[in-house]
Amino acid sequence: MISFEQPYPSARSPVCAANLVASSQPLAVQSGIRALRRGGNAVDAALATAISLTVVEPNNNGVGSDAFALLWDGKQLVGLNGSGRAPAGWTRERFAGRDQMPALGWDAVTVPGAVSAWVALSQRYGRLPFEDLFTDAIAYAERGFQVGPKTAWYWQLAAETYAEYPEFSDHFLPAPGAGRLFRRPDLARTLATIADSRGQAFYEGGLAERIERAAIAGGGAMRASDLAAHRADWVQPTRQMYRDVTLHEIPPNGQGLAAQIALGILRHLSPGPLDSAALAHQQIEAMKIAIRAAFDHFADPESMLLDPEELLGERSLARVASSLTDRASTLPPPALPMSHDTVYLTAADANGMMVSFIQSNYMGFGSGIVIPGTGISMQNRGAGFSLEPGHPNEVGPGKRPFHTIIPGFVTDASGPRLSFGVMGGHMQHQGHVQMVSRIFDHGQNPQAASDAPRWHVYPDFTVGLEERVPESVAAELSERGHQVRYEPHVHVFGGAQLILKTEDGYVGGSDHRKEGQVAGF
Repeated sequence: MISFEQPYPSARSPVCAANLVASSQPLAVQSGIRALRRGGNAVDAALATAISLTVVEPNNNGVGSDAFALLWDGKQLVGLNGSGRAPAGWTRERFAGRDQMPALGWDAVTVPGAVSAWVALSQRYGRLPFEDLFTDAIAYAERGFQVGPKTAWYWQLAAETYAEYPEFSDHFLPAPGAGRLFRRPDLARTLATIADSRGQAFYEGGLAERIERAAIAGGGAMRASDLAAHRADWVQPTRQMYRDVTLHEIPPNGQGLAAQIALGILRHLSPGPLDSAALAHQQIEAMKIAIRAAFDHFADPESMLLDPEELLGERSLARVASSLTDRASTLPPPALPMSHDTVYLTAADANGMMVSFIQSNYMGFGSGIVIPGTGISMQNRGAGFSLEPGHPNEVGPGKRPFHTIIPGFVTDASGPRLSFGVMGGHMQHQGHVQMVSRIFDHGQNPQAASDAPRWHVYPDFTVGLEERVPESVAAELSERGHQVRYEPHVHVFGGAQLILKTEDGYVGGSDHRKEGQVAGF
């Protein structure tokens, strides 16, 4: 039974309705609501929201992003991997002499997959004409939109990061202040071209040619042939039972499997009291093991040495759970198997369709590459590759890199229960664990679960706590052996958007750490 109590300081209330859209930017949410009111379904709403987000929240996503989706179509759950692959010219030799992959420039750009995801979802499930999904986005780009306050804050940081990229400066700088009108006419024309061609121009037409010319001029390896070879793939989501529900994730190359590993360990333990150090300790310990598994194993599925079923092996997870104590484990945590700046949105309609959708650049605005005359900012997902020889995630031509962005979905014996995500890089799988536990272990409503203070396991396995975590909890975690510190930067803890199915409709929550909203009718 879900409680509607709001036990944490919050400026927001859960929203209850027969149709809901939740995302990190209110203007984009309204695009989704308008799609539903025009007779569209949850897929149309999700896509209209996603396309508007490329205009109004460019610090996190764009036409040059990647995307993933989980979709309950009324009868079954399906997954879509819309992430792009490395150019054919990305041989190991191209990166010789480097210790790690570049984060900026053409050698960080893999083929953008978001447009292909829009097309695939619309063709298979949409009700509205594809071009109708672009109406709001084109209007915002052409006539301008008022920049949100949190978007403006992050936008201001871009000037120094991308100072060496003149096309970025021409399109995005000077950074607008909060509430200022910003126009993107180049992007308006690009969106119209994508709408009219149903995405073909991006992968095989004039836009692909422009991308190739820009890559050649900038010393990049991407060619029109790389774009033409791209496809979005329908995939079977991975499953992990937890108590009386099942968490579903997109299989690697995404990191969602780590949330399932952590919950697979936790299902063998009795949860500690809500908001206690005991509960946080259990979850942190399980998450450390899951994070190590992600670093060791997750990659393009064709390159993984262990498949997801092996990493979710029941005996292995039970054995790991039994090894946990009331003390922090020594580092690095146990390995499995054990033997001797992203946007997320979700939409749900009155007919029972629910969509969990995520699209992202990476590290804010992405690579710094903007294709001249188009407004297309290119992601830098290639930074997710490894340069360690023999690693499953080692860079290579045509491979998909390890991805942080993950949509989440929960079902039970009766069908769909929760469509959700927690945008924010390395926080995402950790956020999934915390949301699932709060809602299904402790009965919190989506807004309360989102409002609650969070913990974050850093890549070095130290632990950050949000400033609202009580000092007594921090002290006890430290006594148990965790390396704990308060983290002042709220973006580290991500941004949740959630829609929970109830007997009479839906209940939604939207993270106060973002400027978004949940709305419905």
